Amino acid sequence: MIDHAEVETKDEQAHAHRAGLKAVILAAGEEAIAANGQPLILETLGESTVLECVVRNALEVVAPKDVYLVVGEHEEQVRALLGERFHYVVQQEPLGTGDAVLRVVQQLAEFPGHLLILYGDTPLIRPGTIRGLLNRHRLRKAHLTLLTANVDRPLPYGRIIRDAFGEVVDIVEDKDASAQVRAIRELNAGAYVVEAGLLRAVLADAGDETMQLTGCVHRLIHRGCRIANYQIYDQDEVQGIDTAKDLEHAKFILQKRLFRPRRTEEQNLVAFGTGGWRAIIGEGFTLHNVRRLSQALANGITRRGEEKRGVLIGYDRRFLSKQAAEAAAEVFAGNNIAAILLGEDAPTPLVTYATAVEGSAFGLVFTASHNPPEWNGLKVFHSDGSLLLDDETRAIEAETNALTVDDVIKLELDLALDAGIVRRRDFTNEYVDAVEALIDLDAIRKAGLKVIVDPMYGVGQLTLGTVLTEARCRVSFIHERHNPLFGGRSPAPSLEALRNLSSLMEEDGYDVGLAMDGDADRIAILDEKGRYISVNDLLLLLYWYLHEVRGERGGVVRNLSTTHLLDRLARSFGEECYEVPVGFKHIVQTMQQHNALLGGESSGGLTIRGHILGKDGIFASALVVEMLARTGQKISELRERVFAITGRLFDLDEGIPATPEMRIAIPRRMNEEPHTHIGAYPIERISHLDGTKIYLANENWAQLRFSGTEPLLRLAVQADSQAKADAMMHWLRQFVSAQA
Repeated sequence: MIDHAEVETKDEQAHAHRAGLKAVILAAGEEAIAANGQPLILETLGESTVLECVVRNALEVVAPKDVYLVVGEHEEQVRALLGERFHYVVQQEPLGTGDAVLRVVQQLAEFPGHLLILYGDTPLIRPGTIRGLLNRHRLRKAHLTLLTANVDRPLPYGRIIRDAFGEVVDIVEDKDASAQVRAIRELNAGAYVVEAGLLRAVLADAGDETMQLTGCVHRLIHRGCRIANYQIYDQDEVQGIDTAKDLEHAKFILQKRLFRPRRTEEQNLVAFGTGGWRAIIGEGFTLHNVRRLSQALANGITRRGEEKRGVLIGYDRRFLSKQAAEAAAEVFAGNNIAAILLGEDAPTPLVTYATAVEGSAFGLVFTASHNPPEWNGLKVFHSDGSLLLDDETRAIEAETNALTVDDVIKLELDLALDAGIVRRRDFTNEYVDAVEALIDLDAIRKAGLKVIVDPMYGVGQLTLGTVLTEARCRVSFIHERHNPLFGGRSPAPSLEALRNLSSLMEEDGYDVGLAMDGDADRIAILDEKGRYISVNDLLLLLYWYLHEVRGERGGVVRNLSTTHLLDRLARSFGEECYEVPVGFKHIVQTMQQHNALLGGESSGGLTIRGHILGKDGIFASALVVEMLARTGQKISELRERVFAITGRLFDLDEGIPATPEMRIAIPRRMNEEPHTHIGAYPIERISHLDGTKIYLANENWAQLRFSGTEPLLRLAVQADSQAKADAMMHWLRQFVSAQA
């Protein structure tokens, strides 16, 4: 039952609304000055200044006309920075924060509402904290609500004194505090909400021209006013800017916040990574954000006049993928842009292929690829099937995040289907034909191979099953049913995830085991004994096979996390190997520039010249089977054959949970400190093209790189011997642990 005594009546709510709120920002007094002679509050912090960060917080809860800035001798600089949207109140002499606020309340003599008071040198308070402070003040019907924080480091702020019942009874300034009081770790964080009339009365009665605002708080407490507090739990919010060192630390905090894994979800932002947009379902991945993103894409199409080219929309088996695809189709239809909506879940490579065939303005597939089941996302392709580049996704992000629900235009799906602006289509047969056109089916039919496939509950079974069945392989599938939870794990074909596949191979004598990730654009394989074959080795085998058995010529493209044995193999062929940043879009772009034969990455993606401009686990699986059929050799035999050309390099890789602090501290230390050796091994050069890659002699290397799709720091090494690889990885771990 609702306790009506605890709920504001409509009249009370209306009165509170009429009473209103105004914000006071204290930006005068004896301001801290930077080395350039400028007040520290006007120094740059992130993409704005210290003071602008505080003003932005105020504008979260009030209009510009309700912001009052108390300024001192630097009034002109502040006005030049902020413009004339706000009220400026000049405090000619530094007579204290109480005097500063008094000058505002004198101008608001008839204002019956409440004042939000902020300090201009405390820029890191979060907008959510401001809203929490105001909400607590309203719900507790307090006369004064102050912001407090428990900190574990000594700061020169007022200490909060509480009575036996936990109520705030005093604030003692640091300069007046005894040693016992200084031991208190609950501090006055310097933000208040207070009834304007009460504060006006206290200031008028003070009789002390240099009274600090905390003195007013003290008087309100001792008048028996209702006092509440809202507590900060993130100590970084308390950071004030009194020195240049404080400013540097504030910059560090701001950078750290940018890397928090769920920051974009908390702020309802869409952010693209290396493989498209991905977010946690119910947080960042919502149908509201799907519609906003679709509207931004539709706006781009409309600006270019490409409505008739339309879009192609697909989806995988993840939770909400189908609903997201339909929501996107409604938005494109609402913008008079034709949409082809696939009739059932489909692999990402099929969407890539169909987009290029149709020449659509954009191809979309709703998937989070190999991420855990609680994630979903979107990959967006150009009309040729290639992924959007970084500058394009940044522009789309910015437009998406500026849109509101009122900016989205949509037409209900049933009406759009009836009108024909949205059509359902199936490209399965066309895609299968395109794959089979690049595969020697006759050779496979003659080989009589026995194959087992794990699609990891994803979307790869139908298409790959069709290809292998038409090639008359004896093929078995596991984990093929629809399960949006993917068996309780990420649909990433790692060594650990393929244990079941391996045991089945040992029992039943298969020639090869194939696995794909959730959207079927990545591949992993097991040899005839059920042993996991790294993708690095697989890329070597396929490049050798294409060049030496199929007789195709051209270089190879790899990302900087992929084996340098490809470099050695390419040199033996008289070909080039090209290194690019992580992200398959970079591989495709470089393949096109140099007409390369093969492009691949150690995480499982690959394609060849003449196929789609994206990675394809289905085609890659069929190519592996063709390789076995035409060579008549086992995977283990082919590896030894290729290693006889390239020699061996030993790989190690790890993923470490990455904190926001690590994302700043590790690159900073790597850039600032001179590094000449990894352990006993001399460094030849260091690249910061994508993360940090350290090059040693003889194609040995080590890498630290933060993932663009997960909150992980990836460590990778490749060395002449297992012992050397172990030593190099140990050095990387030690380096990272020093920053953690």
